[in-house]
Amino acid sequence: MRETHSYRTQAIVLGHIEYGEADRIIKLFTAEKGKITAIAKGVRKIRSRKAGHLEPFTRASLFLAKGRNLDIITQAETLDSYIGLREDLERLALASYVVEVVDRFTYEEGQNIGIFRLLANTLSRLETLPNAETVVHYYETRLLDLLGFRPQLFECVNCGSQIREEDQFFSPLTGGVLCPKCGSSQSDAWSVKKDTLRYWRHMQRSKWQQVESVVIPNVIETRLADLIQRYLTYLLERSLNSPEFLREIRRKPDGLES
Repeated sequence: MRETHSYRTQAIVLGHIEYGEADRIIKLFTAEKGKITAIAKGVRKIRSRKAGHLEPFTRASLFLAKGRNLDIITQAETLDSYIGLREDLERLALASYVVEVVDRFTYEEGQNIGIFRLLANTLSRLETLPNAETVVHYYETRLLDLLGFRPQLFECVNCGSQIREEDQFFSPLTGGVLCPKCGSSQSDAWSVKKDTLRYWRHMQRSKWQQVESVVIPNVIETRLADLIQRYLTYLLERSLNSPEFLREIRRKPDGLES
């Protein structure tokens, strides 16, 4: 069988780093091959036709040639630039968070069309919908499912009892909720307010159509964001960078204050 030395794929640009005098190494999440790293030669030259199609968060159709170390992007055509994200600094920060999470949790290990679709849908929703926090928390919850880290939110992970409508605990070690009796005896468990847990449970058991109109009250949203990010940090064993960027923007709403 003849070996194929080039291929076409749809991809979302996660980020890039400068390489040499005119090249860039591009990190991509593709529909056909999952996460890959490729090189765009000459893309930093003024006359490059590929540069505008390889910006972060862009969904593009790419043609790549097999390379010795890195595959080479020879053609690129934008399918969706999510331009609305680039016109709003807070949404841009949320998009940065979305791609950072998927980048940190995934490896170059083959196709995962579920993650690709989730990423594309999330960027599109972030661009157009008013309840951006709901979009992000739904994304986090679905991504945990797809990665095999689905937390147990409906039964105590220790004794198996049904979780009731009251304040609970969350154990990152065992990956789920602990009832008050079990949680109070574990020093590494985090306390969780019942309203925070209610929204997270709704995210986990629902399809997007059942969630898209949800607006999370500010106090609960802050607690939910903190809980999920702490869990992600525990799983990664390192902190994410983009949440601090987002907090800085929210402290300076117009993005211009010194």
